[in-house]
Amino acid sequence: MASAHPHHGAHHSSAHVADSAVQAEILDLDAEILADHTAAVISWLPIAAAPREILDLGCGTGAGTFALLARYPTSQVTAIDSSVEHLHRLHRKACAEGVQEHVRTIQADLDATEWPDFGTPDLVWASASMHHTADPDRALRKVHDVLAPGGLFAVVELAGMPRFLPEAAPDDRPGLENRCHAAADHLHAEHMPHRGADWGPMLTAAGFTVEGVRTLAVDIDGAGSAAIGRYALGTLRRLRDPVADVLSPEDLAALDRLLDTDSPHSLLRRADLALRTERTVWAARRT
Repeated sequence: MASAHPHHGAHHSSAHVADSAVQAEILDLDAEILADHTAAVISWLPIAAAPREILDLGCGTGAGTFALLARYPTSQVTAIDSSVEHLHRLHRKACAEGVQEHVRTIQADLDATEWPDFGTPDLVWASASMHHTADPDRALRKVHDVLAPGGLFAVVELAGMPRFLPEAAPDDRPGLENRCHAAADHLHAEHMPHRGADWGPMLTAAGFTVEGVRTLAVDIDGAGSAAIGRYALGTLRRLRDPVADVLSPEDLAALDRLLDTDSPHSLLRRADLALRTERTVWAARRT
């Protein structure tokens, strides 16, 4: 879930493949570190009986798919993403866990005019994916049409990119991480205007009845956690190039020291990291 979201309509090039591999690692770390929080979101959903069919929109490498199957092991999950690499990774995981008979993968672009046949799911799960759509209102209406009558649509979004460093870090450039994110948010505002939006009114306009909204604060101590160190490194690495021309030379140099795994200042060597973010989930019914 976190910052590495599926990018619909991505170009297939060597640069994309390399970026996809980094993104996949971040998604896997996200699934590992936030497993308890994802399980808490799923258990909160107003679902009376195990869904027969589940649709995971923008599934990435399968954080939601496998969390949903852990809760509902008899369900059939159709996992949708635009990235072939992510879907292959998800399929390999399904085989390794012995649940491949319960998982179907489909490559699809949620911005496409026509969607493939996704079946008639009782539950649609969209975690950190809807804000990537070019026309969210149209995408929400299409989800409404796909969902079985009485079915539930769970939209999970992050309030923003996760933070890892203390406010006063690093010592030579306090507040560096916040400045990096502020620069990235400014650059992304045009391309992802719905990141951090209130999805309630849009869901209502698309014909859903919003049955509940819940925000979960995430604050996980990273002391002794290699996974959180790698997650911080991957997240800030992906942030570096887009903001390089916006940051001051001093901030960029400090960021590069954090990203240099051979440096004594490396993120991987810090004992003061923590994963801090917020997740909001909307539970919307097709009535």
